[in-house]
Amino acid sequence: MDRTLYSEPGVGWVSLVWGPLFAVLGAVAELATGGPVHWIPWLLIAVALCGLTIPWVYARRRFLSLEVTTLALRQGRESVEAKRIADVTDVGTPVGARVLGGGWSVPNKYDELPVKLDDGTVVLAWARDVEALKAALTRLVEANEANEAK
Repeated sequence: MDRTLYSEPGVGWVSLVWGPLFAVLGAVAELATGGPVHWIPWLLIAVALCGLTIPWVYARRRFLSLEVTTLALRQGRESVEAKRIADVTDVGTPVGARVLGGGWSVPNKYDELPVKLDDGTVVLAWARDVEALKAALTRLVEANEANEAK
């Protein structure tokens, strides 16, 4: 049975409210200054900003989300089977270690976590809360070791 141990969505859909909120604040500012309120332009601005935000939210949810389940670690577009993860504690980061998720480097505002795989290679996992990711992966490694011992 597949159970989620830890996840980060990348960004929430509530970000789509920013554009319309900006338009409402603009309309309120016009109303407060006593001038004419341009309802149609503010409505068009709200729709345009919301439309521009949709691809941004979609991309962040697709490429910057992560999930640790009992079966795999998924980082962006890439998944690593749980049984392949060998260690997450006291793992050094070698030069040129591959970053999970398909990027060239760890995304901005994310911390890295070196993960040793069963073939001895070290890859870089990343998360906003790297300690929670490390705890989830540690539980996963311990569960895999217990299953192998049986």
